[in-house]
Amino acid sequence: MTAPTHESQGHRGIVTELITFLESRTRASWGEDVDLFATGGLSSMFAMELVVHLERTHGVSIRGGDLRLDNFRTVRTMADLVLRLRTDGATDG
Repeated sequence: MTAPTHESQGHRGIVTELITFLESRTRASWGEDVDLFATGGLSSMFAMELVVHLERTHGVSIRGGDLRLDNFRTVRTMADLVLRLRTDGATDG
């Protein structure tokens, strides 16, 4: 069974989905502007899991320069990345 996609979700929906995902995986509460790495919330291994989650759940492809730590530092920056990649993908196709 594949995970449901959230392609029609806006920024708020992506933020909510990501917080739910993070909280279920880490058993901790997260705000959308909390630096996940500075607080010790994420390891580099979990960051790779996050990349896979974002790609599968939100139908984007994260490659090259988009794999910068700053794109994954907070829930808000990850939601921004998803929306940008969707826009870039829509204009490429």
